[in-house]
Amino acid sequence: MRPGLITKTCVSVPGWNHKTMHRKRIAPSMVPLYVCTLIVIILFSSAIDDVAARRGRARGRTKSRMQIGLPITGKYRDPESDQYYNNNNGAKITLASHFDYEYVLGHKIAFLCVARGTPRPTITWFKDGVEIFSHLYLHVHEWNIGKDKVKSKIEIDPATQMDAGVYECTADNMYSIDRRSFKTDFSIAFD
Repeated sequence: MRPGLITKTCVSVPGWNHKTMHRKRIAPSMVPLYVCTLIVIILFSSAIDDVAARRGRARGRTKSRMQIGLPITGKYRDPESDQYYNNNNGAKITLASHFDYEYVLGHKIAFLCVARGTPRPTITWFKDGVEIFSHLYLHVHEWNIGKDKVKSKIEIDPATQMDAGVYECTADNMYSIDRRSFKTDFSIAFD
């Protein structure tokens, strides 16, 4: 803001005349200073409120909607899209392990994922975005339950520092894909 603008704004305050100043017991020479100080305080406090509001705003709410892939309104433009994406036969994860898991080095880590859908969904496991497969210390078990459910369990035994990361269970069939993530970190146990 230019200094001249503040001075002009402060001097030309509607409703302030000599009678008003006499009633308020303010000297005529102090009116511009009094009003300018008041305006600057108001502008400064609103600027601080804006900064504080920006810092405290939770970013996860709008971001999560974008990660899910839904339009901002939660509705689709045409009924065909709505029917496709909200299909009752689509893959849905009905049971999953807890999100945040802390394991002890040398012990077993186990994650569970149960999904349903028609046709029966397939479950794929990822670690840090890369598909994982069974090997000597990592085992993936899978059971078909009924005609529309599948249960999958991943076990790592013994767990090492390299096993820390983000694991993801993905269930998919021809109608939809559903995902759950599990964050793991290790702790050291002293016996």
